[in-house]
Amino acid sequence: MAGLSRLAVVSREVAAQAGRRVKTGLLAGCLRELGPVEGAAAVALLSGESRRLRTGVGPAALRGLPEPAVEASLGVREVERELERIAGVHGAGAQAERLRLLHGVFARATGVEQGFLRAVLVGDLRQGALDAVVGDAVAQAAGVPAAAVRRALMFRGSARAVAEAALTGGEPALAAFRLEVGRAVRPMLAASAPDVATALERTGPAALEWKLDGIRMQVHREGGEVAVFTRGLDDITARVPEVVEAVSALPLRSAVLDGEAVALGPDGRPRPFQETAARTASRRDPDRLRAEVPLDACYFDLLHRDGEDLVDRPGRERWAALAEAVPQGLRVGRVETEDRERALAFFRETLALGHEGVLVKDPAAPYAAGRRGAGWIKVKPRHTLDLVVLAAEWGSGRRRGFLSNLHLGARAAGDPGLGPWVMLGKTFKGLTDETLAWQTAELLARETERDAWTVRVRPELVVEIAFDGVQRSPRYPAGLALRFARVVRYRPDKSAAEADTVATVREIAAAEGL
Repeated sequence: MAGLSRLAVVSREVAAQAGRRVKTGLLAGCLRELGPVEGAAAVALLSGESRRLRTGVGPAALRGLPEPAVEASLGVREVERELERIAGVHGAGAQAERLRLLHGVFARATGVEQGFLRAVLVGDLRQGALDAVVGDAVAQAAGVPAAAVRRALMFRGSARAVAEAALTGGEPALAAFRLEVGRAVRPMLAASAPDVATALERTGPAALEWKLDGIRMQVHREGGEVAVFTRGLDDITARVPEVVEAVSALPLRSAVLDGEAVALGPDGRPRPFQETAARTASRRDPDRLRAEVPLDACYFDLLHRDGEDLVDRPGRERWAALAEAVPQGLRVGRVETEDRERALAFFRETLALGHEGVLVKDPAAPYAAGRRGAGWIKVKPRHTLDLVVLAAEWGSGRRRGFLSNLHLGARAAGDPGLGPWVMLGKTFKGLTDETLAWQTAELLARETERDAWTVRVRPELVVEIAFDGVQRSPRYPAGLALRFARVVRYRPDKSAAEADTVATVREIAAAEGL
C-alpha cells in the first residue's frame, strides 16, 4: 500500500476511536511501517504543522477537483514536497498556478486519499491527533520515553523535526535538542482552577503572581541582538521597538525571558485586551503605533542567563535569577506563601489593580511546555474558559445576515467516549456589532458545511467565554452545559490546541456539587 494511502486509512481509523491509548497505538504502528522519512512527513500532516506553510488553499479551492484515481501511488513525503511547492508560488498568476499544482496532486489521489488531503488542508482531520497524541505516537514508534519527545518539542517547536530525530537516532538524537537563544521555545501553559483555595490544594505552598490581560511574549537576547516571539512562536520583533530597547538596556550578555506585553492607560491600569492585541498584530509604522498605544513589558520567568540554561531549575530559583537581572518595574507582582488568607488577599489586591486574576505556581516546578499540569494554575474572579467555535447560527431581526449564536466546544483530550471536540452549549450574548461583523467573516472563511440555519466551521477560532456555572444536561455529550454563557473576547493569540478541556469543566461542576 502506498504511503499516503496507508496514512489516510489509519487516520480514518484513529478518528473512529475514542480512547487516546488506542489512537496512539494506531499512529505509532503506522509511523513504524512508514519509516523515518515518510513517518516524519506524516507527522507534519497529522499534527497540522503542514498548514503553517500557508499554501493559500481554502475550501473554495477544493471544489471542482479531479475525479479520484483508481490506484494509490502517492508517497507521504512526495505530498509534503508538493504542498511546499504550492506554498512557494507567489506573484502574478499565483492563484491559478496553485490550483494547477493542487489539481495535479488530487488527480493522483484515490478517494480515501482525497478525503484525507481535504481534511489536512482545511484543518479538519477530526481525530484528536494534535501534538500531544502525535508526540506520544512518535515516542512509541521510536521506542523512546514520551518525556524525551515532549522536551525536544519544547526546544525545537517542530513536531516534524522531532519525529525525524526520534525515528532515526532515538533518545540520543532527541537529547541534542537544547535551548537555543534566538529560537523560540514552546511556552509553559497553565491549568485552571475555580478559586485560589482549590489551586493551593494542588500545589501546597505556592507563589502567586499577577495574571495580566496582555499578549504572551518570549524575548531572546544574544549580545546586541534581540528577538521577540509570541506564544504561537511568531516573530514580532519589528512591531515592538520599546520591548527591544528595554531588554537591550538590561545588564545581560544573553537571556531568554518569558512574560507579557500589555498596553497600560495613564492611570497605570491595563487598557482593553483588544488594544494590546491590535498593537502587537499590526504591521503598520511601529513608531507611530508606539506613540498611540505604548506597550509595557512585564516578565515572570527567566529561562537562560549569560550562557546558563535555567529551564530545569525550580521556579523559585528561576525567579531569583530574574529578580537579579530585571528591575522590579519590569516584573510581575509576586508573593510566595502557604497561608490561604494571605493568598486570597493577594488575589483581591491583584484584581484591584485591574489585572484579570492570578497564577498559582509550584515553586519547585521546572519549566515544562506542553500538557497543562499542576505546576502553574490560573485563577480568575469568574468562571471563564477558552473554547473553540464549532458552528454558528444565522441571526434574526437586527442580526439578520450575521452569524450570531455560537456553538461552543471544549477539547475532549482523550476523555473516553467523546470525540476531539465536545459541545458545551451556545451563546449569542456579549457580541458587539463590530464583533458580529468580524466573526461572520472569519467563520465563513472556515466553513465546512451548512444547512438552512447553521454554518459548521473548522475548529480554529478560540473565544473566551464567561459563565455563571455548570449544569447537568442530557442534550450534550459530556452531560454538562454552561449556564448563562457570554462572549468576553476572541483570542487570536491562541490556537485551538490551547483551548480548555472537558476535564476542567468537570472539575468546576464537582466544585459546585454536581
